[in-house]
Formats: sequence, structure tokens, C-alpha cells
Amino acid sequence: MTFLKWIAIVLGAGYLAGLALLYVKQRDMLFPIPTTERKAPAAAGFPEAEEHILTASDGEKVIVWHVPAKPGRPMVLFFPGNGDFLAGRVSRFKDIVADGTGLVALSYRGYAGSTGAPSEQGLLRDAAAAYAFATKRYDTRRIVVWGFSLGTGVAVAVAAEHPVGKLILEAPYTSTVDVAASLFRFVPVRLLMRDQFRSDERIARVTVPLLIMHGTNDPAISIGFGERLFALAREPKKLVRFSGGGHENLDNFGALETACEFINGGKG
Repeated sequence: MTFLKWIAIVLGAGYLAGLALLYVKQRDMLFPIPTTERKAPAAAGFPEAEEHILTASDGEKVIVWHVPAKPGRPMVLFFPGNGDFLAGRVSRFKDIVADGTGLVALSYRGYAGSTGAPSEQGLLRDAAAAYAFATKRYDTRRIVVWGFSLGTGVAVAVAAEHPVGKLILEAPYTSTVDVAASLFRFVPVRLLMRDQFRSDERIARVTVPLLIMHGTNDPAISIGFGERLFALAREPKKLVRFSGGGHENLDNFGALETACEFINGGKG
């Protein structure tokens, strides 16, 4: 009995130590910053874009890349995923702006030249600064908010609180805590997770046309999360399932064409 008691104590201590480590490291896991190096658009092969440094409401300096929209064309306000950096998205950005559509793409705090350290509230402050930058230059009806992966939570928050024209969510989730709970089934993540990005609680306040795109084989964010979020959203809305699509490769399955059609007139 004494031996079993000690085994239980050791296992319990190990479990608690694991919980403590997860709690301390949770933001490193949620925000795996790929690079802190600042690279100008031209150096990244995107001379069409202008770099601007914005000041968030708490004083952090965040970078956006801006390609001015041609007269009468819409403008995409793009919020990337947690493993993205702007220079790594140049190929897609070029495709987005090829028809004269404008672009404002945000580098979150701590990412690729922006100051500070990421958190949910921090990213929402950064997004507010990017939105303010966009609305100084464009009518809100021309603004299409586009979020990818983690950025869908940021995009939903913006569209729920501010006037925009349309909303695109690529590989979205109901909340990051739902995704984490599905991965760490033996951990009380709902009690421990600080940055939960509750899109499920915000999406009903989005009243503009909505497009959700999700791959059926997404290994990072199961399509079930996107389907649940879609069910909570208001009309007009459209869900496009890309059969065989993963997380990072939806352009290979027609996501860019689907998004551009939506941007240029489709209402779901």
C-alpha cells in the first residue's frame, strides 16, 4: 500500500507539474512567432505595398502593409494566422491585389518587426489600429475583413464591433479554448487558458455577408469547428468545404478564386 501510495503521489505531482508548465508556456504555444525580423515589402518581393507603423492604444508599434485600392475597388483587411509573417504571404497578397483590390495586412505585436508580446487583448488592440488606418482611407462598405486560422478570431471581433462590408473566415474555430480542449483532453484548459478568442459568442453580432472556407482534412482546426461557427452565424452566409483540403493549402483547392468571387459581388 505504501508503494502504491508513493506511485500515486509521484503521478499526481507529475500531472500538476505538467499543468503548471502548460499554463506558463501557453502563449508560446498559441503564438509560435516564426520570426521577429522586420522586412520591407520591396525586400520581400512586394514593391506594390507600402509599409506603415501604427500605434496601438497601449502604445505598441505594429506594422501594416498597404496596397491602395484602385478607384471603386474593395479593400481587404487581412489578419494572418499564428504562424504567419507578412513576407511569407507575398504570393497570396499579390493574387489578392492583382485585379485592383486593395490590401491592409497586419503584423501582430511581437511578429516580424512589431513591438510587444502577443495576447488576445493585444491582438485586438492591434486590429483596432489597423481598422482605424483602413477607415481613414476607405468607406467601411468597401472593407472586406479576411481572417485566416487564429486570425479568424480577430476578424470576427472586428466585424462584430465595427461596420465593414463583408467577412471571410478561412479555417475558423468556435474558440481557441475549444480547439485546445480537443487536443488536451486530460487537461482543464477551460480553467487555465487565458486567450480564448470566443468567436462563438461574437459571431451573432456580425450582420454583413459571411463566407467561411474550410478544408475537410484540416489537421490543425477540424472542419467541425468551422461548421459549428457557421451554424451560429446570421444570414447571409455561405460555407465552402474543400474536399481533401488541409490547413495551409486551400489555395490549391480554389480558395482564392472562391474568396475573390465573394469579394467582387457574391453575398453567400
